[in-house]
Amino acid sequence: MATLALAFLYYFYNAFVTHVPLYGVRHCYLRNVLGIKLGVRSAVHMGCFFSGKHIAIGKSTVVNRNCYLDGRVGIDIGDNVSISAETCIISLGHDPQSADFAATGAPVALGDYVWTGMRTVILPGVRLGAGCVAGAGSVVTRSFDDFTIVAGNPARKIGERNASIHYDPSYFPFFNTDIVSGTR
Repeated sequence: MATLALAFLYYFYNAFVTHVPLYGVRHCYLRNVLGIKLGVRSAVHMGCFFSGKHIAIGKSTVVNRNCYLDGRVGIDIGDNVSISAETCIISLGHDPQSADFAATGAPVALGDYVWTGMRTVILPGVRLGAGCVAGAGSVVTRSFDDFTIVAGNPARKIGERNASIHYDPSYFPFFNTDIVSGTR
């Protein structure tokens, strides 16, 4: 596909489709037009920005509103992952030592049951093992082992998570709200 046509398809999603208050429409476009792998019972909320087709999202995973997923190099998100609002996952950047501002990047991987707090930033090449938690506002610049709790800028280990987890974070609120069936 021509570069300009592909750019238009991403533009159309990021400017219009992401604001359609129907999961089916957004998910259909992501899967069938952009080629994003999206597992069953996963939810991509309104306002999310996608760049690059190298994105795989596992089953029963939630990508909350206004997240930025840069799949130009690659993002692999496991099952039962909770990505809180305004999280940025970046797989491509620039070498600050490069005289010509050369691009550099590496794939990002989030294991099963990872939980990112609101406004977490995850940089290229990071792997968060199963069950990791990145506290709100963290800037994750390096990888962490399974069930590690990290926070800060740059993120550092602040604890360990209970390894006996088995929840399903699927979350499908109505429209662009936090209201779900049976709540006020």
